[in-house]
Amino acid sequence: MSKKFHDLIPGIVLLATMTFPMAMASAQAVSLQEQLAAQYKLVKIGSDTSGYSVVEKGTLLAIQKGGILAVPYGDQNVLANRYEGGTIHAPSGLSLMGRKSIMGKFGKEQTTHLFAVGDKVYPMKIDVNVAKDTVTLGVVACDTCNKTDPPTYNKANVVFQFPKGSLANAAAGGVEDTIGQVLQISSDDAQGGGDQGAQQGGDQQQGGDQGAQQGGGQQPAAAAPAAEPASIDKGMTTDQVQAAMGKPDKIVNLGAKTIYYYKDMKVIFLSGKVSDVQ
Repeated sequence: MSKKFHDLIPGIVLLATMTFPMAMASAQAVSLQEQLAAQYKLVKIGSDTSGYSVVEKGTLLAIQKGGILAVPYGDQNVLANRYEGGTIHAPSGLSLMGRKSIMGKFGKEQTTHLFAVGDKVYPMKIDVNVAKDTVTLGVVACDTCNKTDPPTYNKANVVFQFPKGSLANAAAGGVEDTIGQVLQISSDDAQGGGDQGAQQGGDQQQGGDQGAQQGGGQQPAAAAPAAEPASIDKGMTTDQVQAAMGKPDKIVNLGAKTIYYYKDMKVIFLSGKVSDVQ
């Protein structure tokens, strides 16, 4: 081995030790980004002479914590609200005053809006930054859901801050659980179908009551025994869960991991068998 090559070895080793962790972090960001993108479908917003409108709906989310500060969709900048330690940290008053002053110089008025708990929004962007241990979810209001008239399509960024160094090895399910503390996937669409079914059932029951009245003094049939409550056990297959619980409101496939969403819970499968229920 020549002396010249021997002198280069320390530099090559140093370069490898610097490059490998960066490559691993990049791969984790891509993987986590893809999994979150599969979980949260982004909304598509368009505009015409009448203003902005939703061209294609995204995954409907319900706000679980108040304090998210938003601006109208037409604003070029988006306010960053940080979620850390179970608390929403909205932009400071000084930064808002600065924005108001800058916009005032251009003849524009800075308006802000606080989202309330229960407000519905759509995700409009997802950004995973492993180096900073943050996941940013940009959201825009579902004005038809919130009955906002005239529509404003207020938007905001929620930056989920994770402990230092934790995001590099974080599982998508854990990240989704943290996001769900602030922005939970809404089951309103499924509930709407359920309300319609309940209404139809009520009509049938009303018809049955009328039939009973017409039947006069006929003896009512004996009540059927109460059915046993449905149960889910660890290790059950997807078919067994559907047989017990019925068809889920939503199914998310993430490779070896599959999530069934029901009205009040989600069932997590690993390799086709139940691993957790939340």
